[in-house]
Amino acid sequence: MAKDVRSVLESKEFKALVAKRARVSTVLMIMLFLLYYGFILLIGFNKPFLAQKIGESTTLGIPMAVAVIILAWVLTLVYVVWANAIFDPEVERLRGQLFGK
Repeated sequence: MAKDVRSVLESKEFKALVAKRARVSTVLMIMLFLLYYGFILLIGFNKPFLAQKIGESTTLGIPMAVAVIILAWVLTLVYVVWANAIFDPEVERLRGQLFGK
């Protein structure tokens, strides 16, 4: 092995990578919680707003619920793209240091 496991785990690069992943995950999780619970609170506290008619039979709540679902997918996509473009290459680089590849 080029380096032992302990030296990689204690390196500044590894700790920075773990901290970066935690920041990205936390920000996306908070955004998702605000999205979901914001919608639920809107249902609980302002039902007349969501019950407004838009068209003949559709209420405002329907497209807003669809938007919540789509935005949750978008947040997941943001994480996947970030992980594939930034996080995974760094993991591979650190793995290469550990195993000498």
